[in-house]
Amino acid sequence: MELTGARWRTSTRSSGNGGACVEVADNLPGVVLVRDSKDRDGGTLAFGPARWRGFVDLAKRIGPVD
Repeated sequence: MELTGARWRTSTRSSGNGGACVEVADNLPGVVLVRDSKDRDGGTLAFGPARWRGFVDLAKRIGPVD
């Protein structure tokens, strides 16, 4: 999969102090990419847009995890 056009963003809830965060790229057609912000070369997960929306909706309902 070609990732050179991916525009990565970090969650607005990220503290920016090196904590546990993910980056998401949702600008490529038909795929949402996710990676660890602390290990950007460590691998990328790919989700279909519907699966990603389902995950985000579920995460919003569950709330933050300590």
